[in-house]
Amino acid sequence: MSRPPARHQKPRGSSGRPDRRGRADRPGQAASPGWLAAPTASATLTASGALALPVGLAGPARPNSHRKPSAQRNASPITSALRDKRIVAAVAGSTLLVSAAAAAPTVVRWSQTAFRPAAANQAPGLDDLRANPPAGQGAGGDPISAAGNATNQWAQIPTAQITAARLAAARRAAARRAAAARAAAQQRQAQAAQQAQQAQQAQQAAATAAAYANPLRNVGGLVPERVDQGVDFGGSGPVYAIGNGVVTEALGSGSGWPGGGWITYRLTSGPAQGLVVYVAEDVTPDVQVGQTVTSATVVGNMFNGSDGIETGWAMGDGSSEEPESQAPEAGGIGAGGPFPAIVGLNFDELLQALGVPAAPNAGEAGSGALPQGYPANWSAAVKP
Repeated sequence: MSRPPARHQKPRGSSGRPDRRGRADRPGQAASPGWLAAPTASATLTASGALALPVGLAGPARPNSHRKPSAQRNASPITSALRDKRIVAAVAGSTLLVSAAAAAPTVVRWSQTAFRPAAANQAPGLDDLRANPPAGQGAGGDPISAAGNATNQWAQIPTAQITAARLAAARRAAARRAAAARAAAQQRQAQAAQQAQQAQQAQQAAATAAAYANPLRNVGGLVPERVDQGVDFGGSGPVYAIGNGVVTEALGSGSGWPGGGWITYRLTSGPAQGLVVYVAEDVTPDVQVGQTVTSATVVGNMFNGSDGIETGWAMGDGSSEEPESQAPEAGGIGAGGPFPAIVGLNFDELLQALGVPAAPNAGEAGSGALPQGYPANWSAAVKP
């Protein structure tokens, strides 16, 4: 079985050449080889695939003997010129098609990037082309690799790597916050410690102010003398209170003591709290009854008299200007002795603990007794 001709092949006659019709302008002359005159009626395909023309449209095939050999036909100059032009145009067209095909990918990429409008209703212009150069070129025409594009770089990084980087950044931020919190806590602790130290210093200062001090520290020409009911000294200058207290008596002339002075104050703090101190003889009171005093308060000024001053423990009832040595529980030792009284020796120990020089007879045995409530070891009692 022969293969039916393709639909695009021209039907051929019995001679093997294409069927040709006579030209309308030249009856009896066949048309150009391979071409059919335009039919006036529709053509149909036969079962074998050949083109069947209506009756009257297909003329008889022209015998080959009527055709002049191609080698014997001479083309006219005009025909040759036209044929050469067609050849040149075909070659030029083919070259243009090849160039266009080669440049097509670049044009497509350019059109996707360069001709993107800046706004919804704004067409791309020269500025857009400069701002958005074709893919693969920079603003000045320099090539740009995909690795130089930030978007491409992020696109090339795996998601897990990006997540790990973000987690690392979050950990670093948390570490910085924790370090700042620790620094703030340490600063608060330092401030609290400083405040506690300041409070302790204030308490120490208050304790120092409440503590006892040498009452004769600024007496000029101080001379320790004997211990009798109290302790005698010569010299002149201010006499301070030993510590915090309240003045109970303040007498000048007419007190019955030599020189006329008599001052008493009750201590309100420290190891001798509640006990009463007196300063008598050549002293002028500088305080009033009921006045509160501290170790910085001058209670009287001693002067160079015939007797000097005497200071020691006084009776605590405040009913008379008498030393504690005269109390029955202390042995009732008055102005006639025997001396040194034990109560006088106890007060001299307190003065020595505060820095006052000891009396000449401080090491002798005392008379009488020490009532309850008087510390026996002043060195330990007034130790800072």
